[in-house]
Amino acid sequence: MKIKVGIVGGAGYTAGELIRILLHHEFVELGAIVSSSSAGNAISSVHDDLVGETDMVFAAELAGDEDVVFLCLGHGNSRAFLEKTPLPETTHIIDLSNDFRLEADAEFGGREFVYGLPELNKSRIQQAQSIANPGCFATAIQLALLPLAQAGKLTEDVHVSAITGSTGAGQSLSETVHFSWRTNNVSIYKPFTHQHLGEIGESLGQLQSKLDVDIHFIPYRGNFTRGIFASVYTPSDLSVEEARELYKKFYAEASFTTVSDAEIHLKQVVNTNKCLLHVQKFGKQLLITSAIDNLVKGASGQAIQNMNLLFGLPETTGLGLKAVSF
Repeated sequence: MKIKVGIVGGAGYTAGELIRILLHHEFVELGAIVSSSSAGNAISSVHDDLVGETDMVFAAELAGDEDVVFLCLGHGNSRAFLEKTPLPETTHIIDLSNDFRLEADAEFGGREFVYGLPELNKSRIQQAQSIANPGCFATAIQLALLPLAQAGKLTEDVHVSAITGSTGAGQSLSETVHFSWRTNNVSIYKPFTHQHLGEIGESLGQLQSKLDVDIHFIPYRGNFTRGIFASVYTPSDLSVEEARELYKKFYAEASFTTVSDAEIHLKQVVNTNKCLLHVQKFGKQLLITSAIDNLVKGASGQAIQNMNLLFGLPETTGLGLKAVSF
C-alpha cells in the first residue's frame, strides 16, 4: 500500500527537493502539489530539473485524502494555512517552517507537533501525528553538540561559525541572493540573534538538565548554492580520544550521521541526507566540524526521513543519495 502524499507551497526549493526524491520513493504516491502562484502549470516548468521525470501539474488545493501533507511555506504561513484549511485528524503533517518548532508553539489546533530531529527524538517521531521539521543551521549545530549535552559536558559557552549556500534564503528574489551580489562575496547576517538558536537551546536542554551556557552563533552567507559547513568549539576537559569515542558511541545507530576520522568538506554531503562530523582538540578547545546539505538533511531529506519513521519504514527508504564530488 502506498503513502499518499500532498505538498503545499510546491514552487519553492524545499518542495522541489521533496518532489525530486519522492518520485523515486517506492512506497509513495504523489498526490496534489499545491501552488497558489503556479496552479495549472506543469511542475517541470518551475522545477526544470524534473523535465522528463514527471508530467504532473500544480494543483490549486489538496485532494483531502492525503496520508501525509508536507507544508513548504514561509515562516508564519504554515499556521495561517492550517487556520484557514484545517486538515483531517487522520492526516499527518510535516511542517518545514519554524512555526511549531519551539515547545511554546508545539500545540496547535488539537495537534501536538513533535520536533523532528531523528537523532534526538526517534521514538517520539515514530508515535507522532505531526512533525516540526528542524531548521537547517539548527540541524548542523545540534548534531555537533548533542553527544556533549548527553554526557553533561556543555559547561562553558559555545562558539559557532557556520556558512550556508544561497538556497538557504529561499527562492524569493532579494539583493543578497542576486548573482552579482553573491558571487565572489561573503557576509554575515543575524549575528548572535538567528532564529534557530531557540530550537538548539531546547534540544540541548532536553539532554542536559540545568543547561546554563550561551551559544554565540555567527551565520555566514556563502558564494555557493547549497550546503552548510559549521565550526563549533567550546572548552572541554575531554581528551580528543575520549571525545571521538563519545561521538561515535552516540551516533553508532544513526542512519545518516557519521563521525569521520579524517577532516571533512562540503562536497562530501551535498545532494545527500548525510551529516558528517569531525572532532579535534586544540589546547582546551574541543572543535567539532559539521557538514550537511541545507536542502536535504537540513530540510526535505530529513522531512522524508521523518515520514519514513511515521509510517514504520526503514528511515533510509528513498534516501540512498550519493554526493557528487567532482
